[in-house]
Amino acid sequence: MSDRAIGIPFAKEGIPFIGAVAGVTLLAGWLGWVIVAVGAALLTLFVSWFFRNPSRVVPMGPRLVLAPGDGKVIAIEEEFEPRFIKDRSIRLTIFLNVFDVHINRIPCEGVVEEVQYQPGVFLVASRPDATLRNEQNALMIRTVEGAKVLCVQVAGLIARRIVCWISPGDRAVCGERFGLIRFGSRMDTFLPVGTVINVAVGDHVKGGETILGELR
Repeated sequence: MSDRAIGIPFAKEGIPFIGAVAGVTLLAGWLGWVIVAVGAALLTLFVSWFFRNPSRVVPMGPRLVLAPGDGKVIAIEEEFEPRFIKDRSIRLTIFLNVFDVHINRIPCEGVVEEVQYQPGVFLVASRPDATLRNEQNALMIRTVEGAKVLCVQVAGLIARRIVCWISPGDRAVCGERFGLIRFGSRMDTFLPVGTVINVAVGDHVKGGETILGELR
């Protein structure tokens, strides 16, 4: 696991964007273009806010599954997961809007068995069919007790860049940062049937901090 996201206030992938709009702000101010400078300054604040990289207090427990990202829970459904788990699972979907933190975090302790990127389309991330059709990156984790937990970064209508810093064989450390999605997206977490779910549709969760459920 790379330490590239630890100890800095912004995701490194966002620094070029922040620097570009900050440069426009300074140039416009130097040229006396007040309206442009104000607009660019507001955009700089927004981009900085989007790429913020806050620390979190991570709950401890071998069977806990934490939220992999910030956002609103829009679905909790039992269904067959055909690609990785190949069994019935509980899919818990979190929708991240442009104002949410977009750093993604590992949901549970274990070992990363597989990381698989899948190209696709860019449907609105809240649509049910975005689970299979949108561009995405899947992280398959085997927990310390042998359970399979699948975490999927799903791009959205505006999100066009998925970043993942972890590789197969890496230790999965609960709550640790592993990637991000730029400009609006969703996170799907597939849990074993029988997992005790601690959240409900409509709840707003925090990545690496909110307990989604407890494995049995």
